[in-house]
Amino acid sequence: MEGFSLQEIVDLFRFGEHAHELHQSLLTLGMLIIVAKLAEGVFRRLRLNSIIAYAATGMLLGPVMELTGVWWIESSLHLELVLALGVFIFFFLIGLDEVDISSFMSSLKGHYFLAAVLSVIVSLSISMLVTTDLVFDFGLKLNFTESLALAGVLSMTSLGIVAKVLTDGGHLKQPVGLQIFTVVIIAELIALLVIGFSIGEHAHQLSPVGILILLGKVAGFSVVTWVLSSRVLPPLVAGLQRVIQVPQLSLGLLLGMLFLIVYGAEAVGLHGSLGALLFGASLSSLPYQVQREIIPGIRSVAEGFFVPLFFASAGLSFSFTFATLPLGAMAGLALIPLLGNFTGAFIGAYVSRLAVPYAVATGLMGKGVAEIALLLVMWNSGIIDEVVFSFLVLVMFCYILFMPSVISFAVSRASRRTDLPAQLDDIPLGIVRFALEDIKIDDILDRSRRHPASSVTVRDFTEQWIVPHQPHYVVADKGALVGIVSLEMLRYLPKDAWGKTQLDAVVRRQTPLAYPDEQVEDVLHRMSESSLSVMPVVERDSEKFLGAVTSSDIIQLMTMETMGENRPPHRSVKTSTRSRQNH
Repeated sequence: MEGFSLQEIVDLFRFGEHAHELHQSLLTLGMLIIVAKLAEGVFRRLRLNSIIAYAATGMLLGPVMELTGVWWIESSLHLELVLALGVFIFFFLIGLDEVDISSFMSSLKGHYFLAAVLSVIVSLSISMLVTTDLVFDFGLKLNFTESLALAGVLSMTSLGIVAKVLTDGGHLKQPVGLQIFTVVIIAELIALLVIGFSIGEHAHQLSPVGILILLGKVAGFSVVTWVLSSRVLPPLVAGLQRVIQVPQLSLGLLLGMLFLIVYGAEAVGLHGSLGALLFGASLSSLPYQVQREIIPGIRSVAEGFFVPLFFASAGLSFSFTFATLPLGAMAGLALIPLLGNFTGAFIGAYVSRLAVPYAVATGLMGKGVAEIALLLVMWNSGIIDEVVFSFLVLVMFCYILFMPSVISFAVSRASRRTDLPAQLDDIPLGIVRFALEDIKIDDILDRSRRHPASSVTVRDFTEQWIVPHQPHYVVADKGALVGIVSLEMLRYLPKDAWGKTQLDAVVRRQTPLAYPDEQVEDVLHRMSESSLSVMPVVERDSEKFLGAVTSSDIIQLMTMETMGENRPPHRSVKTSTRSRQNH
């Protein structure tokens, strides 16, 4: 019989010389996934973070079993490819869940941004006392960019840990919890950018020109990523779904776009994880309904396969050689960055006049999850060796195990103080979105609220209608929407003309609109993009004016719900929080 023989067909599917390695990789993948998910169930019953379960699985099946000399799992080229994909997907999810670019930009002039910047600068500087040999040589042998990258990881705050602690304790929507949450979001993004720059440039010496070129690359890459993800991808997916109607089309396009973005980042000299992070951050501003259509598939793939494998690989890479690290280096790596985190956050909170600086400082000491991922990236990039990597993984385990209780105690104690503000009106709008989910505008709309008429003079308006922390107001005539008036515009009007000038002459008539069936998240995002603090609400079909919602309404209802106070009689608002236990 001509053609392939049965043996030749069998040999073909053995993949030639790589058959044994492929078989070992399949065994490794199967064992890691099964044991990791089973361990996750056990650890959750013990109220322990699932990331510890994944890493402990890798340690058990790798270095611990190796001590027996009977059987253990080792890494392979096939496994490293899967893990590389896991790195990009994990940082994509961090960008999607924890980074909001619009909120970051809107906070640039506020005291929360000042607190975050001071916290990062001080803690980063103190951590560099360990990672460099400027004061004392701990034997790490890192150049400046490598020292900066490691110091960034040691001084970083993990939003996933902090959000989980605040959510479990019911503090996320209280004033102290909101302040901590806001500062952590800003500080984490700054630290991630610093780390991303440093890892991408660790093989080169930094120079002023090099820094400018790198910043230009990041800025240009961010703009391109934002345009593709927010302006091209959503309509492309919607159009193709109507024409092609292929199952899981959105998931395939999203994954393909993610890997192309990673390729583009690597091509321009950035680390692929930074590209994945920026891509996720760009998608975080998509409308809520669009996210519900394209995100669940990739989240299921990540949480069921890539994320467990990724953190299990951290356990596989663990080595007991960390015991050879000098005691002085151990103490320095474990304690000095811890002191730096608290000192930097306390100084930032105190200088920016945030309530209860010690609670804010304690809240910014949550870390462990993203840090382990970054340490693995740094180890694979050759920035740190397995000794330092293994010791710092143990340090991060300690953070994950013990810091949640410390943070919860500090925030609970601070929340009992009687001198705290009843609500906060200066939280960036995009950050409020993190604490709202599945709430529609109709749930919070006060249809009985009165609005100034266009015939009201500017003087009467400023004397009778202005309230604190609200720079924009809806103008309506007998139930018909006229537009929005901005206090900023009144500055250009001479005060001697205020008594004669009516609002009709200064009102902005072309304004964005909200609809009662819209998600609050989407409306808050449009408020932030339009730099407005109020949004008119109209019926979708007839555009009949129904009322208005303000950013202060959202924050007030959110905090009143948490504190158990009486809510305004017009509606009952339901609030929930996104779970970030794994990210």
